[in-house]
Amino acid sequence: MSTPFPFTAVVGQDDLRLALLLNAVSPAVGGVLVRGEKGTAKSTAVRALTSLLPAVDVVPGCRFSCAPGAPDPGCPDGPHGADRGEDRPARMVELPVGASEDRLVGALDIERALADGVKSFEPGLLADAHRGILYVDEVNLLHDHLVDVLLDAAAMGSSYVEREGVSVRHAARFLLVGTMNPEEGELRPQLLDRFGLTVEVAASRVPEQRVEVVRRRLAYDADPVSFAERWAGDEAAVRERVTAARALLPRVVLGDTALLRIAACCAGFEVDGMRADIVMARTATALAAWAGRTEVRKEDVRQAALLALPHRRRRNPFDAPGLDEELLDRILDGFPDEDPEPEPEPEGPGDDGPEGGPDGGPDGGPGGIPPQGGAPDAPEAPDPADDPAAQDPAAPEPEPEPAESAPRAGQDGPAPEQAAVRASATFRTKVLSVPGLGEGASGRRSRARTAHGRTTGSHRLRGRLTKLHLAATVQAAAPHQRARGRSGPGLVLRRDDLRQAAREGREGNLVLFVVDASGSMAARQRMGAVKGAVLSLLLDAYQRRDKVGLITFRGGSAELALPPTSSVDAAAARLEKLPTGGRTPLAAGLLKAREVLRIERLRDPSRRPLLVVVTDGRATSGPDALGLAARSARLLAEEGTASVVVDCETGPVRLGLAGRLAVDLRGTAVTLDGLRADSIAGLVKDVRTASDTHHHLRRAA
Repeated sequence: MSTPFPFTAVVGQDDLRLALLLNAVSPAVGGVLVRGEKGTAKSTAVRALTSLLPAVDVVPGCRFSCAPGAPDPGCPDGPHGADRGEDRPARMVELPVGASEDRLVGALDIERALADGVKSFEPGLLADAHRGILYVDEVNLLHDHLVDVLLDAAAMGSSYVEREGVSVRHAARFLLVGTMNPEEGELRPQLLDRFGLTVEVAASRVPEQRVEVVRRRLAYDADPVSFAERWAGDEAAVRERVTAARALLPRVVLGDTALLRIAACCAGFEVDGMRADIVMARTATALAAWAGRTEVRKEDVRQAALLALPHRRRRNPFDAPGLDEELLDRILDGFPDEDPEPEPEPEGPGDDGPEGGPDGGPDGGPGGIPPQGGAPDAPEAPDPADDPAAQDPAAPEPEPEPAESAPRAGQDGPAPEQAAVRASATFRTKVLSVPGLGEGASGRRSRARTAHGRTTGSHRLRGRLTKLHLAATVQAAAPHQRARGRSGPGLVLRRDDLRQAAREGREGNLVLFVVDASGSMAARQRMGAVKGAVLSLLLDAYQRRDKVGLITFRGGSAELALPPTSSVDAAAARLEKLPTGGRTPLAAGLLKAREVLRIERLRDPSRRPLLVVVTDGRATSGPDALGLAARSARLLAEEGTASVVVDCETGPVRLGLAGRLAVDLRGTAVTLDGLRADSIAGLVKDVRTASDTHHHLRRAA
């Protein structure tokens, strides 16, 4: 077994270490979601936490880690007698991104249940993680239904498995830790709220800290055992402190003033629901126990707010998580302390007198985790929360004055840029979906064969049984019972009798935006409406769990502004800063889209694309620009690419070029106004074929 990197050897990342330790003290806090860029020790810190947890006393032979003194009465391996328990180290179980639901919750042997009436249950990862840590790397890439199952089990402390009326329940209490890179997509707000605490991590910009990170990593890679031995004393001190804090936790008093401060913080920051209040109360109590105190103070409530509230304030996917600390201090200062003379803090493991506590240890960092011996104390990295630009990368820039410049005739080179225009207000869009039945990743846009959804039929078993169609199985087995010599109440089944349920649900698609940023679109009011429409479609893509990409074309070429990603807020940030001006190389934009889709089909063949072209249909770059654009569109149509053309043409005289482009793409044309869900204009839910396109063009006319 490999030697893990010591928890106390992690450089910086004070909030991350503190959040993990608070959950180790009180698992009722509800886990930690760690958000941050790659290479910031997220996984390293989580894996290192296991060695700090106390050993677990379990019933010998129990696959569900029941405690000898209080075994789970519903344990599938029970009932347990009064046998003496055995100690084992706390486990850390990792949930892979591609795991199935059966791997997570466990699997029932339906064949034995039908034939013999026996509940044969194979425990899943939730059972393995009971009384330990369940770690989900890249939790934002996990299928939504798995995240729902995971968070339900974490909230209830048990897992419930049911297949065709056969059910099993077992305890599943664990410390849930998820990590994610926001650039790869966000979690839904409902799922964010289920994590107790959230921590933002970033690489230090202080050279001395970066040097120390490299020095420690090289030393660990050269000799992990010797490196761990150098930190054994610090690890033991923190382990003892966790044990002491757990013992002290039941005696911590959460006074009325502290409760009022917690309620005022949640109300002042307009947090939805009551979960935030409960999490803050548990976190503040854990902070007091970690500091060796028996009462909750104002600094505990403040630190609890910084950990529990930022991710609960998001109102839409384009909002960056964060907290106004000045407002937080004003709210807290509105309540006088119950005891103006605080009692001296007792010294605990890892404390160095009054410097220890929830806000500072012997090295000035939370948790009292000392630095490596002989290493110089590096200055703290600047907090990105202090920088408004870092808090909201998608925030629009102040609107500049209108630019009057226009592209010169014959210009095909670099386009003269006009300043970015602020987007108009977003709106709810009509549903656009890809025709046919797909088999892509679970989502909410187009029809698809999925593991979850309504049952539409059955088919013979191919591979492993995942969802039994009970009626079809009984119907297939019934005619053969006499020939098989059935004598008892159970069916005599053969594998050929089993029928897999066919289900239909919704899939997520790749929505590729091709946006005209040329001079013909540069009127401020017009471009603002275009950006507002694209942002509305991005918001719709976020809600339907799509991947998105962004191509822009202007001047003499097209640019892939954002490669396909699950991060719609990254697309929104690129769109907000989009400049305009120059000629209109429509064909270049379409050909760039064709190339991007070709590559994406190789990477993810099951994810079907939806092409959204936002243009007025003009093409002015090069000779026969309209003819070249038409031929490029027909290439996309021949490859079966579903498409929508959002017609941005305005004014009393309209050329109808966007409608012609939709015909060449064998797609649908819709105006900006017709894109709204509450619009009277007709836009069907599916992207139709060429014959349907002509029908819609006549209606629009």
